[in-house]
Amino acid sequence: MLEKLALTFIPKVGCKSLRQLIDITGSAEKVFELKHSDLVQIFGNHTDIIDAIEHKTTFARAEEELAFAEKHHIKILWFTDANYPQRLNRPDCEDTPPLLYYIGDADLNAQKVVSIVGTRRATEYGKEMTLRLVKGLQQEGILVVSGLAYGIDTASHKAAREFGLPTVGVVAHGLDTLYPPQNRSLAKEMASSNGGLITEYPSRTAIHPSYFPARNRIIAALSDAVVVVEAGVKGGALITANLANGYHRDVLAFPGRVGDKYSEGCNRIISNGKATLVQDSDELFAIMGWERKASPAARQQHLVLDLTGDQTTIYNILSAQGPMPIEEMAHFCDLPLPKIATELLGLELKGICKCLPGKVYKLA
Repeated sequence: MLEKLALTFIPKVGCKSLRQLIDITGSAEKVFELKHSDLVQIFGNHTDIIDAIEHKTTFARAEEELAFAEKHHIKILWFTDANYPQRLNRPDCEDTPPLLYYIGDADLNAQKVVSIVGTRRATEYGKEMTLRLVKGLQQEGILVVSGLAYGIDTASHKAAREFGLPTVGVVAHGLDTLYPPQNRSLAKEMASSNGGLITEYPSRTAIHPSYFPARNRIIAALSDAVVVVEAGVKGGALITANLANGYHRDVLAFPGRVGDKYSEGCNRIISNGKATLVQDSDELFAIMGWERKASPAARQQHLVLDLTGDQTTIYNILSAQGPMPIEEMAHFCDLPLPKIATELLGLELKGICKCLPGKVYKLA
């Protein structure tokens, strides 16, 4: 592993070039055995690269990083390892990192992986859509991936934790720090129980704005589908969506109301064909061609027995009257609209009802 780590510290050798170098030589160890003439043929005038390889000047830094990883139980994953995320090794992912640092126990090669991304300035609508989506994945054992940022990322990770799904955060710095610091407790929970944190950056890497867009390629490549919940016309979520398109991943987006700032990006990528409109987990499964493991009807039958008094009232109204808008529902019960909205959300999270476009509710 030392030679592999040392390779990643060589200056000016990017991910694509490093993968090509391994293809040429056959292994990291053999790179450091190349003759001077071979190095000149490969790197030309880049004497700093040639010197680093010939004199093994990056080995000391690699030894430090190896010791740090061992001390903090960080797994170092090389792209030829079986536990390296194999989705990053597909032919259309030439720019993904050959080496990753990972702490956690989630399976990075899970059968189904969904990345959920969106604005850091998430609205209540965005958070609610995220919660509903992840709730719908609860019985399926799907790995939820996001970027541990504010907003939709945080909502995704928290929802996955709440509903017992494994969740991995892709971070844009070394694992000796955590950004944003407000998510430190969440990150520790993820790393210690059924989740994890992953990065291409070693310890002592100073946080830089350019690293955040760069890490989005890992979020995109690590998944089968990227779901954009809420996004403006600029920002990391649409960068991730574009990268996912380039990697031939499915891109899905929740629609929003025309004129809403943080739905504008979603509406745009839906209208220009770069994303498929999605409204819930059932539609996600249909788009992906996935079959559910558990029967929603069987879950509903069990959960109906566990309702509050107000939830029972609303359930009976929907059962008798059929789908209806929330405003109309107020005519059938003596409850204020905010209370009805709260109870409807509770019923949705239990899988008993679902929200259709136009805030029309129906039993699931």
